[in-house]
Amino acid sequence: MTDRFNRQIDYLRVSVTDRCNFRCVYCMPEEGADVCSREELLTADEIIQLVEIASELGLRKIRLTGGEPLVRKDLADIVSGISRLPGVTDLSLTTNGFLLAEQSAALAASGLHRVNVSLDTLRPERFAPIARRGSLDRVIEGINTARKVGIGPIKINCVAMRGVNDDEAADFAEWTLREEVHVRFIEVMPIRWNLDETVEFEPWRAHGDRGLLQLNQHSGGMLSDLEMRRRMISADELRTKIEEQHGPLEEAELATNGPARTFRVPGAKGTVGFISQISNDLCANCNRLRLTADGFLRPCLMSDGELDLRTPLRADASRETLADLFRHVVEHKPERHYLAEGQQVTGRGMSQLGG
Repeated sequence: MTDRFNRQIDYLRVSVTDRCNFRCVYCMPEEGADVCSREELLTADEIIQLVEIASELGLRKIRLTGGEPLVRKDLADIVSGISRLPGVTDLSLTTNGFLLAEQSAALAASGLHRVNVSLDTLRPERFAPIARRGSLDRVIEGINTARKVGIGPIKINCVAMRGVNDDEAADFAEWTLREEVHVRFIEVMPIRWNLDETVEFEPWRAHGDRGLLQLNQHSGGMLSDLEMRRRMISADELRTKIEEQHGPLEEAELATNGPARTFRVPGAKGTVGFISQISNDLCANCNRLRLTADGFLRPCLMSDGELDLRTPLRADASRETLADLFRHVVEHKPERHYLAEGQQVTGRGMSQLGG
């Protein structure tokens, strides 16, 4: 399928749950977020059916997300069902890695191709203030176990925040010298649900207090929209920090690396990538749709528009009717987001959308 802006849409991100066992400060308040009832969540069979229709329309790359997908008990069944679909050529998973060690073997046996692990620090003393659950050791164990059972390439998604973890950019790059891991630095995105503060837009700017997270208390211990804007550090700045320690990065290629610009520290086993969706708008090449855990199809992470697939699916709508709903969403995919201009994203949060 091709949208109005001549972008080929071939990638579907599928949230299998809106629940998470972490409370990352840029994603969820300390007390957690509202979640769907069990009845509202798509069943494994419903997910597989919708992915099958999507694959027949040309969406061949499927990524399972959450919340935290590994908290869903029938995840291996979902992976197995999708991996058998002839139209699916790439099946991947994004996880915080806390439960990965115990589930890697089953996921690999079910047909999972590769995994992205969200990890924002390599320092134990920082892990708890950022993730507020889990442990760094368990995440590293999960990464190592996934590698041993043949899941790969393994990508590490690091949300970079000024004054919090941006001084670890060179440390993450050094990791790629020792092991075949592929680190991607992601610019922090100010996505909030039920935004309860009115803020005047300020340009992205420097913000200090190294290692401290100044939380907006009335937002439940989640970084506010304005604070996330203040914490943003561009991909170019991070690259400079890495090159100051490791020398000029070399251009590199990594299959299925999506929107990341990919480089390599000379002699490294892995790669370093930058996803600069704020400082270098990537929307012109966006190829994805998003299916929420409760069965709504969205054309864009930054758009509050979504279309209900669950209701017609459970009313035994024909496959062609459901296919037409996919086509409708593609036709209404927006050209770009406007975060750099001060756009505020409300409604569902990242954990509810399938980040």
